[in-house]
Amino acid sequence: MPEKARDYKQEYRDFHGKPEQIKERAQRNAARDKMGLKVGDPREVDHKTPISQGGSNSNRNLRAVSQATNRQKGASKK
Repeated sequence: MPEKARDYKQEYRDFHGKPEQIKERAQRNAARDKMGLKVGDPREVDHKTPISQGGSNSNRNLRAVSQATNRQKGASKK
């Protein structure tokens, strides 16, 4: 009996439509807006103190860094 094909689009909608995912995406977008990063800008917003560890989207906690720098840091606290 053949397996049912996976519906990747539906899985994506189900995951990214969860309230916690929507909230996290809104926080990331707010930080990008605050830093003035436009669509297509290769830089990312880095939270000096991650939101998951009590950081905020205040200007003092944000900086624009390259993608490689931000991914290397992860959610570690400086």
